[in-house]
Amino acid sequence: MKNLGLFKAALLGLAVAFGPFASAVSAENITVVRKGTSRDLNVAMNRAVVVESDTPFAELSIANPAIADFSTLSDRTIYVLGKTPGRTTLTLLDATGRLITNVDVHVTPDVSEFKERLRQIIPNEKIEVRSANDGIVLSGSVSSMARMTRALELAERYAPERVSNLMVVSGQQQVMLKVRFAEMQRSVSKSLSSSIGIFSLGNDLSLGTETGTFLVQGNGAPALGGNVLPPGTQGALGVDLSLGSTQLSVLLEALENKGIVRTLAEPNLTALSGQEAKFLAGGEFPIPVDSGDDGIEVEFKPFGVELNFIPRVVDENIINLEMAAAVSSIDTTNSVTVGPIQLPAFRRRDTSTTVSLRDGQSFAVAGLLQDDFIDNNAQVPWLGDIPVLGALFRSADYQRSQTELVIIITAHLVSPTNGDAYALPTDRVKLPTEKDLFLNGRVAKDVRNRGSAGEVAKQDFSGSYGYVME
Repeated sequence: MKNLGLFKAALLGLAVAFGPFASAVSAENITVVRKGTSRDLNVAMNRAVVVESDTPFAELSIANPAIADFSTLSDRTIYVLGKTPGRTTLTLLDATGRLITNVDVHVTPDVSEFKERLRQIIPNEKIEVRSANDGIVLSGSVSSMARMTRALELAERYAPERVSNLMVVSGQQQVMLKVRFAEMQRSVSKSLSSSIGIFSLGNDLSLGTETGTFLVQGNGAPALGGNVLPPGTQGALGVDLSLGSTQLSVLLEALENKGIVRTLAEPNLTALSGQEAKFLAGGEFPIPVDSGDDGIEVEFKPFGVELNFIPRVVDENIINLEMAAAVSSIDTTNSVTVGPIQLPAFRRRDTSTTVSLRDGQSFAVAGLLQDDFIDNNAQVPWLGDIPVLGALFRSADYQRSQTELVIIITAHLVSPTNGDAYALPTDRVKLPTEKDLFLNGRVAKDVRNRGSAGEVAKQDFSGSYGYVME
């Protein structure tokens, strides 16, 4: 018995070392086949199984050599190699041509090797691997969609087009996007102009200048000063001097304007990973357009705070954001008149980008720094170059406008919570009682401000904002 065991071990060693498939596979175990019984044989793809028969066989045949192949080691020992996932039949015949047995060979993907590679590439994930028919079934839970995709791609290498996905994503897959639009505009304009007129009360001709241009006026009417000021004139001073029949009129206009505009919008929106979310706080403005058949149709153009984004949660709490944000408003200063209809223009600041950031991190996705400068100087030729007195024949206009815009986004992974934990904007306002309304004249009681709106309300607007100009 001991010699028989040594002989079998020697045959197995020769098969592994010198067999036709030894360079690519190794034998797993030995299966004994008895005469008159059918047997199921499971073989992993690219692996081999040594099969022993209790009856010597003389002939072997296999139904589909593309699924499994064999090599004989002796008249009782067979070396079976799994090549492609599937099922086939191995038939054993004796020397008289009689059937010894049929072996149902089932070749499955190499799940053991796949499990090992899966643990190396995607560690710390609760993924269960099973073989079903000629494919692989993945179940369990993963922490992100990216890791699920990696597991499926790896399984396709072992069982192409035969992978069943029963996995679920257990991590947080809802993203709240916080977008902050902060814009500061500051404008400064200064203008200084002078006009002078000299005329005789007894003549029909008067000469003078008005904002740097010659003025010729008949009938001896006053050219400047007095009550003859252009409508809407601001910062004007008129002086009239009479020397006999000659009258001198001087008009000085000096005006300085300063303005500041602060725009702050903070839309927040939550969406599921991979799904698009839209947000609009504003309205729609009707605009008449030509319908093409001598008629007029009305189209509505949205304006206000707009936000569209698609979040994708990838590995290790990394969020890929594809977003488009805009702030628009109606601008009546650049309106266009078409027939009897006056159409306003729209002032719009928008951005469209794709960024990647972690949970709670922020990105300044857009910024604008604009500085517009206008300096005009108009004068009467030659007269405006006279020292000192030339100032009466000149006009100067200085305008400067500066704008700074920053768009900052912050992404958070969020999960639902109890509704009682949220504070509503209406919680900051308490309706008055009849006593407070009629006796004390109160329309609402003061409640402690909370949230971002309360922080804005607490700010002091008495200082300098935006640009500080000399």
